[in-house]
Amino acid sequence: MFNNYKNRIHLNHILVLLIALVIYSCKKGDVIGEDPYAGGKQPLGIKFDNTLPDPALATQGSEVTVFVRGVKKFENDYKLYVNEIEAKVLKLTDTTALIVVPDNASTGGLSIVTKEQTFFGPVLKIEGKVSIDESFQTNGASYRDNNSNNNNAAINDITALANGNFFVGGSFNNFDNRWTEKIPNGGIAQIDLNGSYVAPVTNDASSVNFGKGANGVLTNVTRLTNGVHSGKYIISGIFSSFNSTRPNRFNINSITRLNSNGTLDSTIIDVINPTPNDLKKNRDTVPTFNGGVDGFIRKSFVFGNRLYIVGGFNNYVRRFYERSTYDTKVLDVVRMNQMACLKINEANPVDEGSLDLTFHYNSATKQSPIAGNGNINDAIQQPDGKLILVGAFTTFNGLPANHIVRINLDGSVDQSFSVGKGADDDITSITYNATTNKIMVAGLFKNFNNSSKQGVAMLELDGSLTPTFNFGTVTTGIPNFAGQLNSGKIIVSGSFKTYNGVIRQGFMIINADGSLAAGYNNTGQFVGSIHKMIETTSGTNTKVTLVGLISRFDNRTFRSILRITLKN
Repeated sequence: MFNNYKNRIHLNHILVLLIALVIYSCKKGDVIGEDPYAGGKQPLGIKFDNTLPDPALATQGSEVTVFVRGVKKFENDYKLYVNEIEAKVLKLTDTTALIVVPDNASTGGLSIVTKEQTFFGPVLKIEGKVSIDESFQTNGASYRDNNSNNNNAAINDITALANGNFFVGGSFNNFDNRWTEKIPNGGIAQIDLNGSYVAPVTNDASSVNFGKGANGVLTNVTRLTNGVHSGKYIISGIFSSFNSTRPNRFNINSITRLNSNGTLDSTIIDVINPTPNDLKKNRDTVPTFNGGVDGFIRKSFVFGNRLYIVGGFNNYVRRFYERSTYDTKVLDVVRMNQMACLKINEANPVDEGSLDLTFHYNSATKQSPIAGNGNINDAIQQPDGKLILVGAFTTFNGLPANHIVRINLDGSVDQSFSVGKGADDDITSITYNATTNKIMVAGLFKNFNNSSKQGVAMLELDGSLTPTFNFGTVTTGIPNFAGQLNSGKIIVSGSFKTYNGVIRQGFMIINADGSLAAGYNNTGQFVGSIHKMIETTSGTNTKVTLVGLISRFDNRTFRSILRITLKN
Protein backbone atom coordinates (compact mmCIF):
# COMPACT_ATOMS: atom_id res chain seq x y z
CA MET A 1 0.00 0.00 0.00
CA PHE A 2 2.81 2.32 0.88
CA ASN A 3 4.51 1.52 -2.43
CA ASN A 4 1.31 2.37 -4.35
CA TYR A 5 1.24 5.72 -2.58
CA LYS A 6 4.82 6.47 -3.60
CA ASN A 7 4.03 5.54 -7.19
CA ARG A 8 1.07 7.91 -7.28
CA ILE A 9 3.23 10.71 -5.88
CA HIS A 10 5.85 10.01 -8.53
CA LEU A 11 3.24 10.07 -11.32
CA ASN A 12 1.85 13.33 -9.99
CA HIS A 13 5.31 14.89 -10.12
CA ILE A 14 5.74 13.84 -13.73
CA LEU A 15 2.29 15.23 -14.62
CA VAL A 16 3.10 18.57 -12.98
CA LEU A 17 6.39 18.73 -14.85
CA LEU A 18 4.71 18.06 -18.21
CA ILE A 19 2.09 20.75 -17.54
CA ALA A 20 4.86 23.21 -16.65
CA LEU A 21 6.72 22.44 -19.87
CA VAL A 22 3.58 23.01 -21.94
CA ILE A 23 2.94 26.33 -20.20
CA TYR A 24 6.58 27.39 -20.71
CA SER A 25 6.42 26.44 -24.36
CA CYS A 26 3.32 28.55 -24.85
CA LYS A 27 4.93 31.49 -23.13
CA LYS A 28 8.06 31.04 -25.21
CA GLY A 29 5.92 30.99 -28.34
CA ASP A 30 4.27 34.19 -27.24
CA VAL A 31 7.68 35.82 -26.83
CA ILE A 32 8.87 34.76 -30.31
CA GLY A 33 5.78 36.16 -31.90
CA GLU A 34 5.88 35.86 -35.72
CA ASP A 35 7.25 32.82 -37.51
CA PRO A 36 11.02 33.43 -37.76
CA TYR A 37 11.09 31.76 -41.18
CA ALA A 38 8.26 33.85 -42.59
CA GLY A 39 9.27 35.82 -45.66
CA GLY A 40 11.97 33.34 -46.73
CA LYS A 41 12.43 32.69 -50.44
CA GLN A 42 10.31 29.85 -51.73
CA PRO A 43 11.94 27.08 -53.80
CA LEU A 44 11.44 27.81 -57.48
CA GLY A 45 11.96 24.32 -58.83
CA ILE A 46 14.80 25.23 -61.19
CA LYS A 47 17.40 22.52 -61.56
CA PHE A 48 20.21 21.83 -64.02
CA ASP A 49 20.43 18.22 -65.13
CA ASN A 50 23.62 16.27 -64.55
CA THR A 51 23.97 16.06 -68.33
CA LEU A 52 26.73 18.16 -69.91
CA PRO A 53 25.71 20.86 -72.41
CA ASP A 54 25.51 19.80 -76.05
CA PRO A 55 28.13 20.31 -77.36
CA ALA A 56 30.24 20.23 -74.18
CA LEU A 57 33.03 22.08 -76.02
CA ALA A 58 31.69 25.18 -77.75
CA THR A 59 33.00 28.22 -79.57
CA GLN A 60 32.12 31.85 -79.06
CA GLY A 61 29.02 32.67 -81.11
CA SER A 62 27.93 29.04 -81.50
CA GLU A 63 24.64 27.49 -80.36
CA VAL A 64 24.55 25.18 -77.34
CA THR A 65 21.73 23.22 -75.74
CA VAL A 66 21.64 23.46 -71.95
CA PHE A 67 19.67 20.86 -70.00
CA VAL A 68 17.73 22.63 -67.26
CA ARG A 69 14.22 22.21 -65.82
CA GLY A 70 11.76 24.63 -64.30
CA VAL A 71 12.75 27.82 -66.13
CA LYS A 72 9.82 27.94 -68.57
CA LYS A 73 7.42 29.43 -66.05
CA PHE A 74 9.86 32.33 -65.52
CA GLU A 75 10.61 32.91 -69.21
CA ASN A 76 9.85 36.62 -68.95
CA ASP A 77 11.94 37.15 -65.85
CA TYR A 78 15.29 35.33 -65.92
CA LYS A 79 18.83 35.54 -67.28
CA LEU A 80 21.21 32.78 -68.27
CA TYR A 81 24.98 33.29 -67.95
CA VAL A 82 28.10 31.59 -69.29
CA ASN A 83 30.88 32.26 -66.76
CA GLU A 84 29.08 35.41 -65.57
CA ILE A 85 28.48 36.78 -69.10
CA GLU A 86 24.83 36.93 -70.18
CA ALA A 87 23.92 34.61 -73.06
CA LYS A 88 21.08 35.06 -75.53
CA VAL A 89 18.43 32.31 -75.25
CA LEU A 90 17.01 31.32 -78.64
CA LYS A 91 14.53 28.72 -77.42
CA LEU A 92 13.27 27.64 -74.02
CA THR A 93 11.38 24.41 -73.23
CA ASP A 94 10.43 22.62 -70.04
CA THR A 95 13.76 20.74 -70.07
CA THR A 96 16.20 22.68 -72.28
CA ALA A 97 17.49 26.10 -73.21
CA LEU A 98 19.09 26.75 -76.59
CA ILE A 99 21.63 29.55 -76.17
CA VAL A 100 24.16 31.51 -78.21
CA VAL A 101 27.59 31.54 -76.55
CA PRO A 102 28.57 35.20 -75.94
CA ASP A 103 31.44 36.60 -78.01
CA ASN A 104 33.55 37.31 -74.89
CA ALA A 105 32.68 34.10 -73.06
CA SER A 106 35.40 31.97 -71.48
CA THR A 107 35.36 28.54 -69.93
CA GLY A 108 33.29 28.54 -66.75
CA GLY A 109 30.05 27.57 -65.05
CA LEU A 110 26.53 28.07 -66.36
CA SER A 111 24.07 29.86 -64.12
CA ILE A 112 20.50 31.17 -64.12
CA VAL A 113 19.27 34.15 -62.12
CA THR A 114 15.58 34.77 -61.44
CA LYS A 115 13.56 36.17 -58.54
CA GLU A 116 16.84 37.24 -56.88
CA GLN A 117 17.97 33.63 -56.72
CA THR A 118 20.91 32.04 -58.54
CA PHE A 119 21.07 28.45 -59.78
CA PHE A 120 24.42 26.98 -60.78
CA GLY A 121 24.98 24.45 -63.53
CA PRO A 122 27.82 22.54 -65.16
CA VAL A 123 30.95 24.01 -66.73
CA LEU A 124 30.82 24.89 -70.41
CA LYS A 125 34.22 24.57 -72.08
CA ILE A 126 34.96 27.28 -74.62
CA GLU A 127 37.22 26.37 -77.50
CA GLY A 128 39.55 29.07 -78.79
CA LYS A 129 43.14 29.75 -79.70
CA VAL A 130 44.50 28.87 -76.24
CA SER A 131 44.47 25.34 -74.86
CA ILE A 132 46.31 23.25 -72.30
CA ASP A 133 49.00 21.14 -73.98
CA GLU A 134 48.05 17.62 -72.93
CA SER A 135 51.37 16.22 -74.20
CA PHE A 136 53.15 18.04 -71.36
CA GLN A 137 52.95 15.46 -68.57
CA THR A 138 54.20 16.15 -65.06
CA ASN A 139 52.85 16.04 -61.52
CA GLY A 140 54.62 19.32 -60.86
CA ALA A 141 56.24 20.67 -57.72
CA SER A 142 55.30 20.33 -54.08
CA TYR A 143 56.84 20.52 -50.64
CA ARG A 144 56.53 17.41 -48.51
CA ASP A 145 56.47 18.36 -44.82
CA ASN A 146 57.26 16.29 -41.74
CA ASN A 147 53.66 15.05 -41.60
CA SER A 148 53.86 13.67 -45.16
CA ASN A 149 51.59 16.45 -46.48
CA ASN A 150 52.31 17.66 -50.01
CA ASN A 151 51.80 21.41 -50.22
CA ASN A 152 52.05 23.57 -53.33
CA ALA A 153 55.57 24.88 -53.88
CA ALA A 154 56.88 27.48 -56.30
CA ILE A 155 58.99 26.95 -59.39
CA ASN A 156 60.95 30.18 -59.70
CA ASP A 157 63.06 29.47 -62.76
CA ILE A 158 63.24 27.21 -65.81
CA THR A 159 66.39 27.04 -67.92
CA ALA A 160 66.77 25.41 -71.34
CA LEU A 161 69.64 22.95 -71.75
CA ALA A 162 71.71 22.20 -74.82
CA ASN A 163 70.13 18.72 -75.14
CA GLY A 164 66.58 20.08 -75.24
CA ASN A 165 65.80 19.30 -71.61
CA PHE A 166 65.22 21.86 -68.85
CA PHE A 167 66.35 22.50 -65.30
CA VAL A 168 63.67 23.83 -62.95
CA GLY A 169 64.49 25.50 -59.64
CA GLY A 170 62.26 26.55 -56.77
CA SER A 171 61.07 25.92 -53.23
CA PHE A 172 60.02 22.29 -53.73
CA ASN A 173 61.49 19.07 -52.35
CA ASN A 174 59.18 16.76 -54.27
CA PHE A 175 59.07 17.04 -58.05
CA ASP A 176 56.84 14.76 -60.12
CA ASN A 177 56.32 12.68 -56.96
CA ARG A 178 59.96 11.53 -57.01
CA TRP A 179 60.66 12.43 -53.37
CA THR A 180 62.31 9.84 -51.17
CA GLU A 181 63.37 10.27 -47.57
CA LYS A 182 66.97 9.56 -48.51
CA ILE A 183 67.04 11.69 -51.67
CA PRO A 184 64.49 14.54 -51.83
CA ASN A 185 64.38 16.87 -54.84
CA GLY A 186 66.00 19.80 -53.05
CA GLY A 187 64.83 22.76 -55.10
CA ILE A 188 66.12 21.50 -58.46
CA ALA A 189 65.13 18.87 -61.03
CA GLN A 190 65.64 18.00 -64.68
CA ILE A 191 62.68 17.52 -67.02
CA ASP A 192 62.49 16.59 -70.68
CA LEU A 193 60.81 18.53 -73.48
CA ASN A 194 57.39 17.19 -72.46
CA GLY A 195 57.72 17.83 -68.74
CA SER A 196 58.62 14.35 -67.53
CA TYR A 197 61.15 14.01 -64.73
CA VAL A 198 64.54 12.82 -65.97
CA ALA A 199 65.98 10.47 -63.37
CA PRO A 200 69.75 10.01 -62.97
CA VAL A 201 71.21 6.92 -64.56
CA THR A 202 73.10 4.64 -62.18
CA ASN A 203 76.84 4.32 -62.86
CA ASP A 204 76.71 6.95 -65.62
CA ALA A 205 79.02 9.84 -64.74
CA SER A 206 77.57 12.01 -67.51
CA SER A 207 73.99 11.61 -66.25
CA VAL A 208 72.67 14.61 -64.33
CA ASN A 209 72.40 13.76 -60.63
CA PHE A 210 71.64 16.50 -58.10
CA GLY A 211 71.52 14.09 -55.18
CA LYS A 212 69.70 15.74 -52.28
CA GLY A 213 69.89 19.11 -53.97
CA ALA A 214 69.82 22.31 -51.96
CA ASN A 215 68.57 22.66 -48.39
CA GLY A 216 66.64 25.81 -49.20
CA VAL A 217 65.04 27.74 -52.06
CA LEU A 218 66.45 28.30 -55.54
CA THR A 219 65.46 31.43 -57.43
CA ASN A 220 67.82 31.16 -60.42
CA VAL A 221 69.51 28.49 -62.50
CA THR A 222 71.93 30.08 -64.99
CA ARG A 223 73.89 28.12 -67.58
CA LEU A 224 77.43 29.34 -68.26
CA THR A 225 78.12 29.54 -71.99
CA ASN A 226 81.66 30.90 -72.19
CA GLY A 227 85.06 30.63 -70.50
CA VAL A 228 86.72 27.69 -68.78
CA HIS A 229 83.49 26.84 -66.94
CA SER A 230 81.26 26.79 -70.01
CA GLY A 231 78.54 24.15 -69.64
CA LYS A 232 78.39 24.48 -65.86
CA TYR A 233 75.57 26.13 -63.90
CA ILE A 234 75.23 28.87 -61.32
CA ILE A 235 72.40 28.29 -58.85
CA SER A 236 71.27 30.99 -56.44
CA GLY A 237 68.53 31.68 -53.92
CA ILE A 238 68.76 31.11 -50.18
CA PHE A 239 70.44 27.88 -49.08
CA SER A 240 73.54 26.80 -47.16
CA SER A 241 74.43 23.34 -48.50
CA PHE A 242 74.08 21.21 -51.61
CA ASN A 243 73.79 17.41 -51.64
CA SER A 244 75.46 17.25 -48.26
CA THR A 245 75.58 14.02 -46.26
CA ARG A 246 76.83 15.88 -43.18
CA PRO A 247 73.82 17.31 -41.27
CA ASN A 248 75.72 20.35 -40.01
CA ARG A 249 77.64 21.01 -43.21
CA PHE A 250 76.83 24.66 -44.07
CA ASN A 251 79.50 25.84 -46.51
CA ILE A 252 77.44 27.81 -49.05
CA ASN A 253 75.94 31.28 -48.81
CA SER A 254 72.97 31.35 -51.22
CA ILE A 255 74.99 30.81 -54.42
CA THR A 256 77.27 28.14 -55.86
CA ARG A 257 78.34 26.45 -59.09
CA LEU A 258 77.38 22.99 -60.35
CA ASN A 259 79.18 20.80 -62.83
CA SER A 260 77.41 19.90 -66.07
CA ASN A 261 76.28 16.60 -64.46
CA GLY A 262 74.58 18.38 -61.54
CA THR A 263 77.22 17.67 -58.93
CA LEU A 264 78.73 20.43 -56.79
CA ASP A 265 81.81 22.00 -58.36
CA SER A 266 84.21 21.35 -55.51
CA THR A 267 87.92 21.20 -54.71
CA ILE A 268 90.12 19.70 -51.97
CA ILE A 269 92.10 22.15 -49.84
CA ASP A 270 94.51 21.99 -46.90
CA VAL A 271 93.15 23.34 -43.61
CA ILE A 272 94.50 23.90 -40.13
CA ASN A 273 94.16 20.76 -38.03
CA PRO A 274 94.11 21.41 -34.25
CA THR A 275 93.90 17.62 -33.72
CA PRO A 276 96.84 16.21 -35.73
CA ASN A 277 96.03 12.64 -34.74
CA ASP A 278 92.79 12.89 -36.73
CA LEU A 279 94.35 12.77 -40.18
CA LYS A 280 91.09 13.14 -42.05
CA LYS A 281 90.86 16.71 -40.80
CA ASN A 282 94.05 17.80 -42.54
CA ARG A 283 92.09 18.43 -45.71
CA ASP A 284 88.54 19.38 -46.64
CA THR A 285 86.33 19.33 -49.73
CA VAL A 286 84.80 22.75 -50.34
CA PRO A 287 82.93 24.52 -53.15
CA THR A 288 85.31 25.83 -55.80
CA PHE A 289 83.13 28.92 -56.14
CA ASN A 290 83.97 30.79 -52.92
CA GLY A 291 81.58 33.68 -52.50
CA GLY A 292 78.06 34.47 -51.38
CA VAL A 293 75.80 36.70 -49.29
CA ASP A 294 74.10 36.72 -45.90
CA GLY A 295 70.54 36.81 -47.26
CA PHE A 296 68.64 35.77 -50.37
CA ILE A 297 69.49 36.37 -54.00
CA ARG A 298 66.53 37.39 -56.11
CA LYS A 299 68.24 37.27 -59.51
CA SER A 300 71.69 36.46 -60.89
CA PHE A 301 73.09 37.41 -64.31
CA VAL A 302 76.23 36.52 -66.22
CA PHE A 303 77.87 39.13 -68.42
CA GLY A 304 81.34 38.39 -69.74
CA ASN A 305 83.44 37.03 -66.89
CA ARG A 306 81.33 38.59 -64.20
CA LEU A 307 78.34 37.38 -62.20
CA TYR A 308 75.90 40.06 -61.02
CA ILE A 309 73.56 39.31 -58.11
CA VAL A 310 70.71 41.34 -56.63
CA GLY A 311 68.36 40.63 -53.74
CA GLY A 312 67.73 40.97 -50.04
CA PHE A 313 71.17 40.93 -48.47
CA ASN A 314 73.47 43.33 -46.65
CA ASN A 315 76.84 41.57 -46.74
CA TYR A 316 79.09 39.69 -49.10
CA VAL A 317 80.60 36.60 -47.49
CA ARG A 318 83.75 34.65 -48.44
CA ARG A 319 85.49 31.86 -46.55
CA PHE A 320 89.07 32.52 -45.52
CA TYR A 321 90.37 28.98 -45.85
CA GLU A 322 93.96 29.81 -44.90
CA ARG A 323 92.85 30.24 -41.27
CA SER A 324 90.01 27.72 -41.27
CA THR A 325 89.72 24.22 -39.86
CA TYR A 326 87.78 21.20 -41.03
CA ASP A 327 84.97 21.99 -38.57
CA THR A 328 85.12 25.79 -38.42
CA LYS A 329 85.50 28.24 -41.29
CA VAL A 330 86.68 31.83 -40.87
CA LEU A 331 84.56 34.31 -42.81
CA ASP A 332 85.60 37.47 -44.64
CA VAL A 333 82.62 39.86 -44.65
CA VAL A 334 82.16 43.04 -46.70
CA ARG A 335 79.17 45.34 -46.38
CA MET A 336 77.33 45.07 -49.73
CA ASN A 337 73.74 46.26 -49.88
CA GLN A 338 71.37 44.49 -52.31
CA MET A 339 73.88 44.17 -55.19
CA ALA A 340 77.28 42.63 -55.82
CA CYS A 341 79.50 41.53 -58.70
CA LEU A 342 81.47 38.28 -58.37
CA LYS A 343 84.37 36.99 -60.45
CA ILE A 344 84.15 33.87 -62.62
CA ASN A 345 86.48 32.25 -65.17
CA GLU A 346 89.52 33.52 -63.26
CA ALA A 347 93.04 32.40 -64.18
CA ASN A 348 93.63 31.44 -60.56
CA PRO A 349 90.82 29.12 -59.35
CA VAL A 350 91.25 30.50 -55.84
CA ASP A 351 89.73 33.79 -57.05
CA GLU A 352 86.47 32.19 -58.23
CA GLY A 353 83.57 33.95 -56.48
CA SER A 354 85.68 36.81 -55.12
CA LEU A 355 84.23 40.31 -55.02
CA ASP A 356 84.76 42.68 -57.94
CA LEU A 357 85.41 45.98 -56.18
CA THR A 358 84.81 48.02 -59.34
CA PHE A 359 81.05 47.47 -58.96
CA HIS A 360 78.85 49.09 -56.28
CA TYR A 361 81.77 49.64 -53.89
CA ASN A 362 83.21 52.74 -52.25
CA SER A 363 86.95 52.32 -51.67
CA ALA A 364 86.96 55.17 -49.14
CA THR A 365 84.31 53.65 -46.86
CA LYS A 366 85.23 50.05 -47.83
CA GLN A 367 81.61 49.15 -48.37
CA SER A 368 78.83 49.61 -50.89
CA PRO A 369 76.54 52.64 -51.20
CA ILE A 370 73.14 52.42 -49.48
CA ALA A 371 71.30 50.94 -52.51
CA GLY A 372 67.48 51.01 -52.34
CA ASN A 373 65.27 52.11 -49.45
CA GLY A 374 62.93 49.17 -50.14
CA ASN A 375 62.97 45.62 -51.45
CA ILE A 376 64.07 44.60 -54.93
CA ASN A 377 61.25 42.43 -56.32
CA ASP A 378 62.65 41.57 -59.73
CA ALA A 379 65.37 42.46 -62.22
CA ILE A 380 66.49 42.00 -65.82
CA GLN A 381 69.77 42.52 -67.62
CA GLN A 382 69.87 44.47 -70.86
CA PRO A 383 71.97 43.28 -73.81
CA ASP A 384 74.65 45.85 -72.88
CA GLY A 385 74.99 44.34 -69.39
CA LYS A 386 73.17 47.08 -67.51
CA LEU A 387 70.67 45.97 -64.87
CA ILE A 388 67.12 47.23 -64.45
CA LEU A 389 65.75 46.72 -60.94
CA VAL A 390 62.13 47.05 -59.81
CA GLY A 391 60.54 46.82 -56.39
CA ALA A 392 59.30 48.69 -53.36
CA PHE A 393 62.05 51.35 -53.23
CA THR A 394 61.62 55.05 -53.99
CA THR A 395 65.30 56.01 -53.85
CA PHE A 396 68.46 54.20 -54.87
CA ASN A 397 71.90 55.24 -53.68
CA GLY A 398 70.22 58.39 -52.39
CA LEU A 399 68.76 59.38 -55.76
CA PRO A 400 65.05 59.42 -56.66
CA ALA A 401 64.03 56.09 -58.18
CA ASN A 402 60.32 55.43 -57.96
CA HIS A 403 60.18 51.63 -57.98
CA ILE A 404 62.44 51.28 -61.03
CA VAL A 405 66.11 52.07 -61.67
CA ARG A 406 68.81 51.21 -64.19
CA ILE A 407 72.29 50.36 -62.94
CA ASN A 408 75.51 51.00 -64.85
CA LEU A 409 78.29 48.42 -65.05
CA ASP A 410 80.06 50.13 -62.14
CA GLY A 411 76.97 49.90 -59.92
CA SER A 412 76.01 53.56 -60.16
CA VAL A 413 72.52 54.78 -61.00
CA ASP A 414 72.08 55.44 -64.73
CA GLN A 415 70.42 58.86 -64.69
CA SER A 416 69.88 58.76 -68.46
CA PHE A 417 67.19 56.09 -67.98
CA SER A 418 64.04 57.86 -69.19
CA VAL A 419 61.43 56.63 -66.72
CA GLY A 420 60.74 60.12 -65.44
CA LYS A 421 58.58 59.93 -62.33
CA GLY A 422 58.54 56.13 -62.51
CA ALA A 423 55.69 54.21 -60.88
CA ASP A 424 53.47 55.51 -58.10
CA ASP A 425 53.46 52.14 -56.27
CA ASP A 426 55.35 48.83 -56.13
CA ILE A 427 56.43 47.01 -59.28
CA THR A 428 56.32 43.25 -58.76
CA SER A 429 57.80 41.94 -62.01
CA ILE A 430 59.80 42.98 -65.05
CA THR A 431 60.41 41.02 -68.27
CA TYR A 432 62.29 41.68 -71.48
CA ASN A 433 61.73 40.26 -74.97
CA ALA A 434 64.84 40.29 -77.14
CA THR A 435 62.82 39.87 -80.36
CA THR A 436 60.55 42.89 -79.85
CA ASN A 437 63.07 44.84 -77.72
CA LYS A 438 60.29 45.75 -75.31
CA ILE A 439 60.22 45.75 -71.52
CA MET A 440 57.04 44.89 -69.58
CA VAL A 441 56.47 45.86 -65.94
CA ALA A 442 53.55 44.86 -63.73
CA GLY A 443 52.48 45.59 -60.18
CA LEU A 444 50.45 47.72 -57.80
CA PHE A 445 50.93 51.05 -59.55
CA LYS A 446 48.16 53.08 -61.15
CA ASN A 447 50.37 55.60 -62.93
CA PHE A 448 53.75 55.42 -64.64
CA ASN A 449 55.59 58.66 -65.36
CA ASN A 450 52.34 60.57 -64.86
CA SER A 451 50.52 58.38 -67.40
CA SER A 452 47.56 56.26 -66.33
CA LYS A 453 48.70 52.62 -66.38
CA GLN A 454 46.66 50.40 -64.09
CA GLY A 455 49.29 47.88 -63.18
CA VAL A 456 50.96 47.15 -66.56
CA ALA A 457 53.24 49.30 -68.70
CA MET A 458 55.38 48.71 -71.79
CA LEU A 459 58.76 50.43 -71.97
CA GLU A 460 61.40 51.00 -74.59
CA LEU A 461 65.02 50.06 -73.82
CA ASP A 462 65.71 53.68 -72.80
CA GLY A 463 62.92 53.50 -70.18
CA SER A 464 60.39 55.66 -72.00
CA LEU A 465 56.79 54.51 -72.30
CA THR A 466 55.74 52.85 -75.55
CA PRO A 467 53.05 55.32 -76.69
CA THR A 468 51.03 52.77 -78.68
CA PHE A 469 50.40 50.53 -75.65
CA ASN A 470 47.40 51.45 -73.53
CA PHE A 471 46.56 49.10 -70.70
CA GLY A 472 42.90 49.04 -69.72
CA THR A 473 41.06 48.68 -66.42
CA VAL A 474 41.14 45.63 -64.17
CA THR A 475 38.81 45.01 -61.23
CA THR A 476 38.88 43.02 -57.98
CA GLY A 477 42.62 42.50 -57.92
CA ILE A 478 45.88 43.41 -59.60
CA PRO A 479 48.14 42.15 -62.39
CA ASN A 480 51.47 40.84 -61.07
CA PHE A 481 53.11 39.50 -64.24
CA ALA A 482 53.32 40.64 -67.87
CA GLY A 483 55.48 39.02 -70.52
CA GLN A 484 55.54 39.72 -74.24
CA LEU A 485 55.68 36.92 -76.79
CA ASN A 486 57.72 37.12 -79.99
CA SER A 487 54.48 37.73 -81.92
CA GLY A 488 53.93 40.92 -79.93
CA LYS A 489 51.03 39.52 -77.90
CA ILE A 490 51.34 39.79 -74.12
CA ILE A 491 50.48 37.32 -71.37
CA VAL A 492 49.19 39.00 -68.21
CA SER A 493 48.37 37.20 -64.97
CA GLY A 494 47.32 38.24 -61.48
CA SER A 495 44.37 38.27 -59.12
CA PHE A 496 42.00 40.40 -61.23
CA LYS A 497 38.49 39.38 -62.30
CA THR A 498 37.71 41.59 -65.29
CA TYR A 499 39.58 43.56 -67.93
CA ASN A 500 37.77 46.46 -69.60
CA GLY A 501 34.52 44.96 -68.33
CA VAL A 502 35.17 41.48 -69.77
CA ILE A 503 35.46 38.49 -67.42
CA ARG A 504 39.12 37.46 -67.28
CA GLN A 505 39.79 35.49 -64.11
CA GLY A 506 43.47 36.10 -63.43
CA PHE A 507 44.83 35.37 -66.92
CA MET A 508 44.56 37.05 -70.30
CA ILE A 509 46.35 37.56 -73.58
CA ILE A 510 46.34 41.08 -74.96
CA ASN A 511 47.60 42.64 -78.16
CA ALA A 512 50.60 44.95 -78.36
CA ASP A 513 48.23 47.93 -78.12
CA GLY A 514 46.64 46.65 -74.88
CA SER A 515 43.36 45.34 -76.33
CA LEU A 516 42.16 41.80 -75.66
CA ALA A 517 43.43 39.44 -78.37
CA ALA A 518 40.41 38.06 -80.22
CA GLY A 519 40.06 34.29 -79.81
CA TYR A 520 42.88 34.05 -77.25
CA ASN A 521 40.80 34.62 -74.12
CA ASN A 522 38.70 31.48 -73.96
CA THR A 523 40.31 29.88 -70.91
CA GLY A 524 38.66 29.89 -67.49
CA GLN A 525 39.85 30.57 -63.97
CA PHE A 526 43.54 31.07 -63.19
CA VAL A 527 44.79 31.01 -59.59
CA GLY A 528 48.38 31.78 -58.68
CA SER A 529 51.29 33.77 -60.04
CA ILE A 530 53.61 33.32 -63.01
CA HIS A 531 57.32 33.76 -62.32
CA LYS A 532 58.72 32.92 -65.75
CA MET A 533 57.63 31.74 -69.18
CA ILE A 534 59.52 30.02 -72.01
CA GLU A 535 58.26 30.29 -75.57
CA THR A 536 58.88 27.63 -78.24
CA THR A 537 57.40 26.94 -81.66
CA SER A 538 55.73 23.73 -82.80
CA GLY A 539 54.74 23.74 -86.45
CA THR A 540 52.42 26.66 -86.97
CA ASN A 541 51.63 26.94 -83.27
CA THR A 542 53.38 28.56 -80.32
CA LYS A 543 53.88 26.71 -77.07
CA VAL A 544 54.48 28.54 -73.81
CA THR A 545 55.68 26.84 -70.64
CA LEU A 546 54.54 28.68 -67.52
CA VAL A 547 56.14 28.27 -64.10
CA GLY A 548 55.50 30.00 -60.79
CA LEU A 549 53.18 29.32 -57.89
CA ILE A 550 50.22 28.13 -59.95
CA SER A 551 47.36 26.07 -58.52
CA ARG A 552 44.67 26.41 -61.23
CA PHE A 553 44.53 27.12 -64.94
CA ASP A 554 41.37 26.90 -67.05
CA ASN A 555 39.54 25.50 -64.00
CA ARG A 556 42.02 22.61 -63.70
CA THR A 557 44.46 21.89 -60.89
CA PHE A 558 48.21 22.22 -61.47
CA ARG A 559 51.33 22.25 -59.32
CA SER A 560 53.23 25.31 -60.50
CA ILE A 561 54.04 24.22 -64.06
CA LEU A 562 52.09 23.69 -67.29
CA ARG A 563 52.37 24.28 -71.01
CA ILE A 564 49.79 25.95 -73.21
CA THR A 565 49.36 25.97 -76.97
CA LEU A 566 48.57 29.16 -78.87
CA LYS A 567 47.11 28.74 -82.33
CA ASN A 568 48.63 31.24 -84.73
